[in-house]
Amino acid sequence: MQSRTFYNEILTEHNIHPIHKTKMIEPQRSLRGVNPSCGDDITLQLNVSDDGIITDGAFYGDGCAISQASADMMLDLVIGRSVEEAISLKDTFLKMIKDKVSDEELELLEEAGALQDISHMPSRVKCAVLGWRTLEEILSEGDKAESVTTE
Repeated sequence: MQSRTFYNEILTEHNIHPIHKTKMIEPQRSLRGVNPSCGDDITLQLNVSDDGIITDGAFYGDGCAISQASADMMLDLVIGRSVEEAISLKDTFLKMIKDKVSDEELELLEEAGALQDISHMPSRVKCAVLGWRTLEEILSEGDKAESVTTE
């Protein structure tokens, strides 16, 4: 299990200096995700190649440190991977949030694994999963997706 210091460093870094928090000029796919219970509101943007590789991604919006950092870490993981790999990583992340992940699966999540302790903070779970649920919807709906709300 990773230390709380590691969790704080990773969360802080991705919140203060997010790599992927920007607006893409002409994204192929764009989807708004909202957590009405706390006000987190992000828009996820992706470009997916014809052969199913996520070639670029970004997000913008407002929210707590956990929602912003989680979305940034998620994009770090999925850009350059196939849609199938991204869905598998999303499943692993959601499994981790339910506190049902193996050590091997946790390693697949790289820095996003630092959010494992969120499973013990029920009020913050929706924050951590907002980007991932939005990713799930944008990949399953493609260009038809309009918005997702975490309930």
